[in-house]
Amino acid sequence: MTASFAIPEVRGRIQEDAALAPYTWFRVGGPAEVLFTPADEDDLASFLGALENNVPVTILGLASNTLIRDGGVPGVVIRLGGKAFAAVEISEDDQISAGAGLADKRLAAAAKNAGLGGLEFYHGIPGSIGGAIKMNAGANGMETKDRLVSARGVTRAGEIVEFSNADMGFSYRHSSAPDDVIFTQATFQGDIAPIDEIEAVMASVQEHRETAQPVREKTGGSTFKNPDGTRAWQAIDAAGCRGFKVGGAMISEMHCNFMINTGDATAYDIELLGETVRSKVWDNSGIALEWEIKRIGQFEEGRAVKPLLNKEES
Repeated sequence: MTASFAIPEVRGRIQEDAALAPYTWFRVGGPAEVLFTPADEDDLASFLGALENNVPVTILGLASNTLIRDGGVPGVVIRLGGKAFAAVEISEDDQISAGAGLADKRLAAAAKNAGLGGLEFYHGIPGSIGGAIKMNAGANGMETKDRLVSARGVTRAGEIVEFSNADMGFSYRHSSAPDDVIFTQATFQGDIAPIDEIEAVMASVQEHRETAQPVREKTGGSTFKNPDGTRAWQAIDAAGCRGFKVGGAMISEMHCNFMINTGDATAYDIELLGETVRSKVWDNSGIALEWEIKRIGQFEEGRAVKPLLNKEES
C-alpha cells in the first residue's frame, strides 16, 4: 500500500504499510499507512512542519496500554526509537531528565544508580516516559504529577514547546496538555536516598506485579480506570467476568482488570470483550467503567465494535 499523501524528507526512517502488531503488547492490529521513526527532536519538528495539515498523526510508544484495531492506522504513526529519545541526564539539583522513548523501568533504574529515590514506582509501569506524561501514569500510591518538573514536546505544526508541571493539568490517569503535542523529553525531581533502600522498594514493586498481575501474558495492562469508591477489578469480579472469553481474548483469572490474548485473538475480539464486560458491570452494579487502554485505528469492514455501554445514553 502506497501512502496517499506526500512524505516530507527526513533523516530518520520511513516505512509504508508497516506492520504495527509486533510493537504492541497484545500483538494484534493492522498496519500503519506510514510509520516514521525520527532521528531526533529536530527531525520530528521538521517533518511535522512540512507534513500536509490534513494528514492524521498518531504517536505510538511502547504500546503497553494500546489496542490497534484490525483495519490499521491511517496517516502517519510516529514511534520515538533510538538513542536520541532514550537519553538520561542527572543534574546537580537531584533532577533527572529523560527522553520520551525511554522505558519507565529504565528511568527508575537510572535514578537508583544515581542514588535518587522517589521514582521507584516507575519500575512497575510497563510503558515509556512519553506515555507516562500524557496519562499521568502511576502505581503504588505515586503518580507522574508527584515527580514531574517539566516536559518538552513538538506540536502538530512542528513547534517545540515546553510545559511546567502546572501547565500539564494533571488528574487521575489524565493530563490536559494539548492532544497534538508529541512529548520528546521530561525532567523529574528525585530525592537523595541510600541505594539499598531504593532497591528494596523496587523489589517490592516487582514482587507485587509478578504475584498479582499476568505480566508474562500478551496483555495491555489495566483495562479500565478505577471508578470512584471501588476498584475496577472488584466491579468486574462481582459481575462474574473473571475468566470470561470472547474469541481468543480472555479476562485474566489472576487479575480481572487485565485482558489477555490467549494466542489467536484479534483486536476485534479484545475490544468486544472489553465492551461486553462494561455492559455486564453496568447491569450488575450500575458502575460505568471507563477505558484506560487506548484504542486507535480503524475497524475492519463489517467488524466494528459498538460501545455496549454509553454513559450519555444510560
